[in-house]
Amino acid sequence: QHALNSGIRRYHVAPVLCQRAKVAMSHFEPNEHINYEKLEKNINIVRKRLDRPLTLSEKIVYGHLDDPAKQEIERGKTYLRLRPDRVAMQDATAQMAMLQFISSGLPKVAVPSTIHCDHLIEAQSGGEKDLRRAKDINQEVYNFLATAGAKYGVGFWKPGSGIIHQIILENYSYPGVMLIGTDSHTPNGGGLGGICIGVGGADAVDVMAGIPWELKCPKVIGVKLTGKLSGWSSPKDVILKVAGILTVKGGTGAIIEYHGPGVDSISCTGMATICNMGAEIGATTSVFPYNARMKKYLGKTGRADIAALADEFQQHLVPDSGCQYDQVIEINLSELKPHINGPFTPDLAHPVSDIGAVAEKEGWPVDIRVGLIGSCTNSSYEDMGRSAAVAKQALARGLKCKSKFTITPGSEQIRATIERDGYAQILRDVGGLVLANACGPCIGQWDRKDIKKGEKNTIVTSYNRNFTGRNDANPETHAFVTSPEIVTALSIAGTLKFNPETDYLTGADGKKFKLEAPDADELPKLEFDPGQDTYQYPPKDGSGQHVDVSPTSQRLQLLEPFDKWDGKDLEDMLILIKVKGKCTTDHISAAGPWLKFRGHLDNISNNLLIGAINIENGKANSVRNALTQEFGPVPDTARYYKKMGVKWAVIGDENYGEGSSREHAALEPRHLGGRVIITKSFARIHETNLKKQGLLPLTFADPADYNKIHPVDKLSIVGLADFTPGKPLKCVIKHPNGSQETIMLNHTFNESQIEWFQAGSALNRMKELQQKSS
Repeated sequence: QHALNSGIRRYHVAPVLCQRAKVAMSHFEPNEHINYEKLEKNINIVRKRLDRPLTLSEKIVYGHLDDPAKQEIERGKTYLRLRPDRVAMQDATAQMAMLQFISSGLPKVAVPSTIHCDHLIEAQSGGEKDLRRAKDINQEVYNFLATAGAKYGVGFWKPGSGIIHQIILENYSYPGVMLIGTDSHTPNGGGLGGICIGVGGADAVDVMAGIPWELKCPKVIGVKLTGKLSGWSSPKDVILKVAGILTVKGGTGAIIEYHGPGVDSISCTGMATICNMGAEIGATTSVFPYNARMKKYLGKTGRADIAALADEFQQHLVPDSGCQYDQVIEINLSELKPHINGPFTPDLAHPVSDIGAVAEKEGWPVDIRVGLIGSCTNSSYEDMGRSAAVAKQALARGLKCKSKFTITPGSEQIRATIERDGYAQILRDVGGLVLANACGPCIGQWDRKDIKKGEKNTIVTSYNRNFTGRNDANPETHAFVTSPEIVTALSIAGTLKFNPETDYLTGADGKKFKLEAPDADELPKLEFDPGQDTYQYPPKDGSGQHVDVSPTSQRLQLLEPFDKWDGKDLEDMLILIKVKGKCTTDHISAAGPWLKFRGHLDNISNNLLIGAINIENGKANSVRNALTQEFGPVPDTARYYKKMGVKWAVIGDENYGEGSSREHAALEPRHLGGRVIITKSFARIHETNLKKQGLLPLTFADPADYNKIHPVDKLSIVGLADFTPGKPLKCVIKHPNGSQETIMLNHTFNESQIEWFQAGSALNRMKELQQKSS
């Protein structure tokens, strides 16, 4: 406490001084303690009830049950009521989450919560200049988040602090924690043995309000790792391989649990990399068992006291012997080759040795225009060290990168430490540009100047997601994801046809040489350099703090409650768009330049579904207005229907809403008059977000019925008066020629979620319950 009051950001506590039940969850919350005793008690109750060995995922999830004695538990079927330990929000999603929390009328958050400013910094000319520009442009939003955090008891990480997931790993994740975050890559914290789950803002509001959080009981997919990583193979290759096996929806509704003897050959930050990109296979989250590599990382980040406590409770932080998984994948790390996935989807896996030939065959550009390392997936000290080891070899032979090259440090601590230890300068010397400690190009915050929109080109990144147009808003950019060291090697060579394991480069002296496999420390030999202090503590009493939202603001807008269900069937709905093929949250609510409107629902609704392909004409952002018969932009058409008082629906394909956790992809259709989204299947987070905002996410009982609905039809959902869990709903399709046909639609609503629909939204229902209680 004295150290905190003195402004010292990092200190070590000898394990012998730690009281078993009095270890702080983080340095920044000395009065919030880890409660392994409660976790242990709940696990024992559930184990006795189920009478079987438990997976690690089950231990942590069931260990956070609101009522472990009575909760119905069946993997993949029942809904669990959980009590997460904490909440984390990035600035783009925190705006809407905090606006919803303000609407709840509650005075203070019920669990430790933090806001992280990482999404609104655009990459242009380099870290310092870009950060100054972002602070100026986003001053109104940053001020809102800082004052809202102060008023409601939420910690605030200022712009320049770093990417939310790196900050969580360094300060907040720990073995056995249950953390929810308003970003799809929150599972990064599984690298420290926690169950960290990406959610929408409305879910975060539930937890901050002290309400049990609902999650469908996840299945558990086991990934058994044998052998040992070596050479050019890296932790990133593990998840690239798993993505190729499971595809973008193979992990939906499941936790990926890594186990086996190969786990110990992976660093803690490497495990975080693997868990982070588990979002790309639709997994609820991913997790590793507590081990010595985690203990080492906790010690290096000033949390030896947490490691000592975890040692005492280790039996609850690893899977039981003989536990059963719903599916098992086995990967021999000794045989794993470097991989590169893409373009346009993160599950199209290729060995690096094959990608050149595949690219030439498919007509993908083989010349690499830009290589980009960093992001929340790969920006650790070890990642930067391995990349620097590759760059150093090229510099010794007089070479620099043939491609443009950028570096994104994951946090202020990483930036300061790689500057001190020389890695940053090596990466600059080889031709790199060090960007701000932020998301940057990974989420489309990239003011790219080297190509024109529509120009076909290739980039390679160490990011996690490579959907069409995601990084630079150019649909012709072929983006590939791989490890930082492979990005660095390919950027030096300038081509996808280069395989660093076998191919040679030519030095400035004309002599050929081969790059040696990189080797680097997983953690610095000295202590981490914390860099600048960028954290704002919430005051003990924030009740007097004023939170300003101007009624004329173009960036922020207070929320109005959505209308309640009128008790009637949804009849004669028009079809706004029938989507063809992949439709991610990037297609539904684009990021990049639209991020500036994440706190203003009406303004950001102008990007609704502008990236989705209309099956009627094969075009994006061009749909028929059924009332005027004219084609126009999707948002304009939706606004016209809303003005005329006409409800509408969207028809989607498989895994609709995959990708980000952004709830704007659910808020926007609700705001513009949408009521129903009908698809072949949904991504988990998006389906929940739709329910939270009072929409009906429904799936075809027979996927072939997708072909029975045409954009010119009208739809009616009947039988809503008898809307009950597990009972399909009828959909009457009315064709323009007067004929009708009926199809059945499935749903996953439970009783409380049906109440959200009836109240108009989950937030409306919360207010109803508060009023009844008071």
